[in-house]
Amino acid sequence: MKKSELFFSAIQVPADFLMIILAAISAFIIRDIPQILALKAKLYTFPFESYIKIILIIAPFFILIYALEGLYDIRATRKFWKDALKVFAATSIGLFIIIVAIFLKREWFSSRFIILSGWMLAVFYVVFARFILHHVQKWLLKNKGIGVHRVLLIGRNGKMKLIKDLIKRKPGLGYKIVESIGAAHLKMIKKIKKQKGIDEIILCEPSIPDDELEKLIDFCAINNIAYKFIPTTLQTSQFETSVLNGEPIIEIKHTPLDGWGRILKRIFDIAGSLILIILSSPIMILAAIFIKLEDRKAPVIYKNERIGSDGRKFFVYKFRYMKWAHCINKKNINLEKALEYEKQLIKKRSVRKGPLYKIKDDPRKTKIGKIIERYSIDELPQFFNVLRGEMSLVGPRPHQKREVEKYKEYHRRLLTIKPGVTGLAQISGRSDLNFEDEYKIDLYYIENWSLWLDIQICLKTAGVLFRRRKNFSA
Repeated sequence: MKKSELFFSAIQVPADFLMIILAAISAFIIRDIPQILALKAKLYTFPFESYIKIILIIAPFFILIYALEGLYDIRATRKFWKDALKVFAATSIGLFIIIVAIFLKREWFSSRFIILSGWMLAVFYVVFARFILHHVQKWLLKNKGIGVHRVLLIGRNGKMKLIKDLIKRKPGLGYKIVESIGAAHLKMIKKIKKQKGIDEIILCEPSIPDDELEKLIDFCAINNIAYKFIPTTLQTSQFETSVLNGEPIIEIKHTPLDGWGRILKRIFDIAGSLILIILSSPIMILAAIFIKLEDRKAPVIYKNERIGSDGRKFFVYKFRYMKWAHCINKKNINLEKALEYEKQLIKKRSVRKGPLYKIKDDPRKTKIGKIIERYSIDELPQFFNVLRGEMSLVGPRPHQKREVEKYKEYHRRLLTIKPGVTGLAQISGRSDLNFEDEYKIDLYYIENWSLWLDIQICLKTAGVLFRRRKNFSA
């Protein structure tokens, strides 16, 4: 989703909220109209102050229903009439729930006229406000090019020609063709992306080999490019269907962590990290004291450079559990010796295969370091990384630059979301897994993310911390 689309998605929430409040106030004002539809008003003595308090409780409930109905995915390429139908359906669901609640407890509210008129006015006001925002978005699209989706077309058949003509003829659809090529050559696609930029790829080429198709899908996921195709075969269950000029188009969904999924995960991260920082603060204070007592001259916190989402570098915060002379840090005057010693240990004692390493019976640990690493206390300061937005509570583990450099191209799918303090791979085997298995588990998480999955992983992580690992020695 483009930044302009995220902006319109965000502004739609307070707009809908205000329209629902306005509809409720309008219904209250016109409640004295006599004998409308044979419904007599019964709320004459109900004070407005009490009424508005009820409405302020009910309005967020409607916003939640709108969100569950997908009404906050405000893409520039969407169709307005579909939005209007969804608003009608979602508002009707809310109305039905309110009617059931009043039926069970009539003393809460008894004006049928206000309820029915509020429902009709809410649909009208919300649709009208969305109509205004939709036209503002379309105007910016046509006149300023804001929110335009840059499309690369792949294929030379008649269907692709129809789509190309349609996009050129109707700029209001929100697409701009950057290039049209006959075959899915990855080198050529990378060159086009670098020169012109690509937001979406539409493929209509039945002869493309499966291995080339998989590479193309991975490339799109790594570079946050929407991948759509006029179907010949399906290679994934994670897809969304739409119609363009009468032709069915299927879009591969790389991850649910787009748009509101990303926002929801960020809210969860902020709230969760704050709570966990407060809860773990006594343990962190004790750990810091013991680390300092064992080595007064060395720092308590060890900052290790890692690669985050989209290949951005950042420093992971950890409690130092190694002797300072062996720490890989620019401030360490013995850095070169520390690097050489680590290389020797990796060669002789690493228990992992692939780009990552894990040293068994690591002799560089301090006495207190063995304890805090055994129970993963060293990783508690990473809650501050989460609060800063560099990490998430749940996600693939962040890797070092030298490890990322050994990735195969498809492994870079791991860099499409923020790394996590814990993750599905961690509760499935922690560092006992080989890298390829860890990649497959993390990829499953990326493609099947949900807030409930994050909550389950967080709850299971506590139990996994006490499970003995193969690479650990007391």
